[in-house]
Amino acid sequence: MERLAGRIILLWGWRRALVAFLAGAFAVLGQAPYDFFAACFISFPLLVWLLDGATGEASGSLFRRLRPAFAVGWWFGFGYFLAGLWWIGSALLVEADSFAWALPFAVIGIPFALAFFYGFAAMVARLLWSSDIGRIAALAFGFGLTEWLRDFLFTGFPWNAIGYAAMPVPLLMQSVSVTGMIGMNALAVFVFALPALLAARRHLRLGAALFAALAAAHIGFGYVRLAAPEKPATRSLDVRIVQPAVDLSEKWDASVRDRIFATLMGLSAKAPDPGQEKPQLILWPETSVPFLFTERPDALTALGDMLGPGQMLIAGVVREEGGSAANADSRYYNSVVAIDDKGEIVDAVDKVHLVPFGEYLPFADLLERFGIEQLVAGPMTFAAGNERHAITLPDGIRALPFICYEVIFPDLVAVDATSAQLIVNVTNDAWFGDTPGPYQHFRQAQIRAVENGLPLLRAANNGISAVVDPRGRIVDALAIDARGAIDARVPISGQAVISPGQRRINGMLIMLLFAIAAALLNVRQRLRVN
Repeated sequence: MERLAGRIILLWGWRRALVAFLAGAFAVLGQAPYDFFAACFISFPLLVWLLDGATGEASGSLFRRLRPAFAVGWWFGFGYFLAGLWWIGSALLVEADSFAWALPFAVIGIPFALAFFYGFAAMVARLLWSSDIGRIAALAFGFGLTEWLRDFLFTGFPWNAIGYAAMPVPLLMQSVSVTGMIGMNALAVFVFALPALLAARRHLRLGAALFAALAAAHIGFGYVRLAAPEKPATRSLDVRIVQPAVDLSEKWDASVRDRIFATLMGLSAKAPDPGQEKPQLILWPETSVPFLFTERPDALTALGDMLGPGQMLIAGVVREEGGSAANADSRYYNSVVAIDDKGEIVDAVDKVHLVPFGEYLPFADLLERFGIEQLVAGPMTFAAGNERHAITLPDGIRALPFICYEVIFPDLVAVDATSAQLIVNVTNDAWFGDTPGPYQHFRQAQIRAVENGLPLLRAANNGISAVVDPRGRIVDALAIDARGAIDARVPISGQAVISPGQRRINGMLIMLLFAIAAALLNVRQRLRVN
């Protein structure tokens, strides 16, 4: 191991960049759908050894001293995001005649930009670097800080945060209810990087003890929480989740809209599965209604006829404000609407966090001069909603809806059980086909249920639709590209381990602890050298 580490440390030029790139790409195997988290125990020690050798000009400026570390982190990040996000290009092939030209920009440009975050993480780590376990703590702090920044900088895109690799199954998901993703990201990097100590043998016993303690705490807490009896349910909700598996090449085709709507109606109206009650709530995916209700008021009448007494439908729709479809002043929202058994829209929630280039075009006036348009969401540009609120369901149960990738933001989905008892996620991942994308999206939604201690109802056009309990266990699900409906009775008994605010504080304290440990060991090493 020492010989291997020495060779990695001495790498230079393109060889160093190539090993960093491959290490980052290999780490993606820790994410869904592969869930081979052991890959990270190889990738992160390699990253540590590469940073050991990334020394800059001692007499130069701070940036010159840290530039080699930035390069290592950037190449690691480029490999990680390229291997983990290549499937984004699938969305551009749905309408290849119009958007195939943008394929290189999506597949390479997005990873290229995101890699700067990991370059920054490596710079921060190298700033606190030492020759012992302190550098492992420095790396944990650098990545923990960077993953937190990814949550909100430049509109935010915390997709495939490192911490998800440490949570492939419900047993290993429970810790996030206490640490939050902020703490989980830092802890995961620390544990994944600890095998780097096998090379120099320094602090090896301490590293082994910390590894054993953290692994035991992670697994033990999961076992205890899953084994503990659940709080008795005060109420329950019978739900039906509809997955229509509509071909996106037809989604906005006016000639097949009635057929799409009939498919949704048929799946919603079918008899309950054996042993299940008639659903109180029916859930349709994001933008599942293939027309504007303002253009087709007869559709609301049909829905009212289909829904039985006391039933409610929550459907993903495009909602229009400001006039007719021909009115240039009209605004369109990616929304969910609640429709009662009279066929009346009784509530609506608009998507607040839109996807750049997918649902709106940043700097639209400038980019449209160059012929650049929004890429995938539909035939109109969406406006962002002002606020999110819970929808009141039958029996007074309150559900907080999140549309598409809104569910990947931990702070956005910080639900207080006093304000809502259910998390609802509607999405349309059919843009990405049967690629890792929909599996990664579902895993992140699953973790939101664990964090907040609330059940999750998820409706996706082509999958993965599911009912997830408050501890991340899948009650029932439909596979990718399956057409059908899930019937389930959902107990309303979830309760978070701690409040969202305390979870955020805990994560910050974990990150701060790593920073302090790295700084102290760095100072001690400097004093010894001097």
